[in-house]
Amino acid sequence: MRSALASVGLALVARAAAGQGGSLAASEVDVGMTGTWARRDFYGISVGVARRPGGPGRAALSAAGGTLAGTAALRLELMGQFLILPEAREGVSPYLGFGLGYLTARHARGTGVLMALVGIESPEGRRAGWFTELGVGGGARIRAGYRWRRLPPWWS
Repeated sequence: MRSALASVGLALVARAAAGQGGSLAASEVDVGMTGTWARRDFYGISVGVARRPGGPGRAALSAAGGTLAGTAALRLELMGQFLILPEAREGVSPYLGFGLGYLTARHARGTGVLMALVGIESPEGRRAGWFTELGVGGGARIRAGYRWRRLPPWWS
């Protein structure tokens, strides 16, 4: 009985500590450039939104408008990303991502692709900073830009 009460007590303390800073949740917005090199190259300007519910995960959605072999095109991406240093305040923060992409162009059928990437960004515990991603998905892919984060008020 004592060990059960001690376990419940420790669990409550751990949960309270996590609620006061052990888990950094954030909402993010970014702008950048996207390029994909394949049989037909895509170049575009992208905007994205992401949510970090706390811990090392991030769900990200981006849309890029640009050209595909000289024709107006749209590229959509939905990614799940694993942040290796989610609360870093200095240095460079690496991350990995996997997801789905969709590319369509005027007068062409759209196509879906599986995607994988590796990225680096300015510290993920700061309110804003640069990012760069290299990956595959419908060809070799690069994306770079600037990201803003809305962090909890207690995070300084």
